[in-house]
Amino acid sequence: MEDIQAIVHCDADESEAVLLEGMPEEELLYDLADLFKVFADTTRIKVLYALMGKSLCVAHIAQAVGASQSAVSHQLRVLKQAHLVRFTRDGKNVIYSLADDHVYTILSQGMNHICE
Repeated sequence: MEDIQAIVHCDADESEAVLLEGMPEEELLYDLADLFKVFADTTRIKVLYALMGKSLCVAHIAQAVGASQSAVSHQLRVLKQAHLVRFTRDGKNVIYSLADDHVYTILSQGMNHICE
């Protein structure tokens, strides 16, 4: 136990300097935390997976994820606010797709992390 305490012991002033050195601004950290909160819902994750590599309307997304169109529309609104999906209008239809390759990368890296 003494050996562990010796390894863990550090100077408080030194610790503060190390922590602050590479720390992003507080507002950016809040924004990042908010982004990760968006990924905390299984239906939203399913919607994002349904949109990988293809663009779909709400009805097709709802069918793919096994949810009502109303529920999917609500989740799409959250995903749009987080800039994770984008949409285009095609007459009366609204077609959704992933906002960019970063969304695919986030999902892919998350899956790699939990499967290790």
